[in-house]
Order: sequence, then structure tokens, then C-alpha cells
Amino acid sequence: MTTYIYMVRHGESPKTEGSERTRGLMEKGKSDACRITELLTGEGIEVYVSSPYRRAILTIEESARRSGQEILQFEELKEQKFSNEDIRMPDNELMPLLKRSFSDPSFALPGGETNHECQNRAITVLKQLLTTYQGRRIAVGTHGAVMTLTMGYYDKRYDLDFLLNTTKPDVYRMEFIGQQFVGVKRLWI
Repeated sequence: MTTYIYMVRHGESPKTEGSERTRGLMEKGKSDACRITELLTGEGIEVYVSSPYRRAILTIEESARRSGQEILQFEELKEQKFSNEDIRMPDNELMPLLKRSFSDPSFALPGGETNHECQNRAITVLKQLLTTYQGRRIAVGTHGAVMTLTMGYYDKRYDLDFLLNTTKPDVYRMEFIGQQFVGVKRLWI
């Protein structure tokens, strides 16, 4: 039985507004969320899950509402924690950390988590979804690093270079037969 997992990276979010957990979407992110709604509606999504972070929820919220579904939130799908603070790290500080974390999956700053830890928590949820909702179409509101690490668990091509070339938003459809990974197709253009 084929199950499809749609990894939906959130839209553009203000870099200074609120905490990591509460940042919403910028106008472009809101506009793109409307396009995401049309794309997901056309795919016949049956289950909606998300990171608890507001920007991820807002990106798939209208699609879930239109299909009469609730969004199931999983703390384990939150963005990778790079430090012990709940604020967005400036790009000039984040980029060297990303590079180091992808070259050394056991690297983390104090209070942060390794790529391996982030990947394990996300994969635990994904495997649970594959069991619970086998044969269904599942949209996952997520973040760039979590999406990349999840996809990279199944295919090593999804690495730092891939992450750096994704967009906000972005949508990838992962195909599984049972728990067996079949492939990925990018749907966002």
C-alpha cells in the first residue's frame, strides 16, 4: 500500500518578530500559503500534521480547514535547536553552524542539538505516521533543516547543498510502500 508524505517547508517569515515558536508569515509567505493550499487540495491530502511553530502551521492551515481536518501538532517536528535560546540566529552565525553540523552530525553548541538528534526525533514521527496512516496522503508542515534531515535519512543526496537550494516555501512528496522508501518528487515551482 502506497503512502505519500508531503514535506511542506514553511513560507517566508519575519526574522525579527517574536520567538522561534511564535514567528508568523510575511506577506509573501501568506500569499505563498494560498498557493500551497491549491497545490495540496489538488493532491487530495487526508491528514495534516505540523511542527508546533506558528509559521509551519500557518503555511498549511487553510488547506486543512478546507478539507475539514485538524492539524495534529508534534513537538518532535519543531525546527532544529541550534542553541539554548528561543530566538532566530542571524544568518552570519547560523551558516557556519549548519556547515559544521552537516560535516559532523555529532556537533552541537551547548544547549543545542546535533543533526543526528534532530533527525532521530523527526524520523520517529514519520515512521509513526507511516504506520498509523498507511495508504494515505499526509501533509507535514515543517522547516528546512528538519525536512532535509528527514529526507536525508532515506537518501544521502538530501544534504547541506540541497538545504541551501530549497525555497520558502517548498514542497516535496515522499513515496513509501509500507515503511519502504520509494522516492521523492519536488512539487513546488
